[in-house]
Amino acid sequence: MSDASELIAEIEKLGERLALAKASIGRRFIGQDRVVDLTLSALLCGGHGLLVGLPGLGKTRLVDTLSTVMGLNGRRIQFTPDLMPADILGSEVLETADDGSRAFRFIKGPIFCQLLMADEINRASPRTQSALLQAMQEKAVTIAGHEHELDAPFHVLATQNPIEQEGTYPLPEAQLDRFLLQIDVPYPDRGTEHDILMATTGTSEDEAEAVFTGEELLAAQTTLRRMPVGEAIVAQILDLVRACRPESPEAPQIVKENVAWGPGPRAAQSLMLTVRAQALLDGRLAPSPEDVASMAAPVLKHRMALSFAARARGVELGDVINDVTNSVLATEAAA
Repeated sequence: MSDASELIAEIEKLGERLALAKASIGRRFIGQDRVVDLTLSALLCGGHGLLVGLPGLGKTRLVDTLSTVMGLNGRRIQFTPDLMPADILGSEVLETADDGSRAFRFIKGPIFCQLLMADEINRASPRTQSALLQAMQEKAVTIAGHEHELDAPFHVLATQNPIEQEGTYPLPEAQLDRFLLQIDVPYPDRGTEHDILMATTGTSEDEAEAVFTGEELLAAQTTLRRMPVGEAIVAQILDLVRACRPESPEAPQIVKENVAWGPGPRAAQSLMLTVRAQALLDGRLAPSPEDVASMAAPVLKHRMALSFAARARGVELGDVINDVTNSVLATEAAA
């Protein structure tokens, strides 16, 4: 069998497994298919996700279910103003042996897991938030000058309330950029909310089942990176990201008038990965322009900022991104 045939077989097999995973997730997290797809995309790409939504929309339930379905060792940290970095990373303690000698021993914190839920991450101080920076980027932490590798795979799924700002600390741009996707969690529609009521207010609930293991998820991440991306899709990704930078000569007027700063190269890297994940989840062998349009806002929204004047006028960043995306894709299609 040729390398191309083997890759096609791997992608098709992985697509079938992902369909089973989505069905298993759906037993405990009902509806919200878009949210589930985006969260799975973050894991398939080896990245982290920022879940933004009001309390009570099932964000914690989703992460807990993902931990089971993907076969990952999951832990949860409730971020509070008094949380310290050592509460996340761990610390060294001085121990006395039977012979009277003393030595430091490192006690691992909850970050030593495979799927970390950082609940209400913006409620912790900037000092505590910064404890995640090295872990999210380098998959390791440094304590007392010693580097400790984290488990593989390692993913952070953080939650954030978009409305309540009292007692919160906005995430710095450097940390936001380390999240592969911003996943907006909306209210469910009426039919979904009816199904939630019926499924969760009885004497028992359906349970999710494991579909993947940690090792299989790592293999899936490798398969995703081998998925081919056509030159036309690469060009669309580059044109879109560059068009979102207000200082770029390629930026349209809507960006120059409303955007304070735009996305960096990591945004293009994230789009290259997530369009592949979207294709995989849809059971396709390669990404399409529709995948670029679908993943543009989740990849770009937290990597851009509106100017003060644009915010005063009530401009929505999502509308700007959609306008630029439609313009870029239409130009590419015409060419």
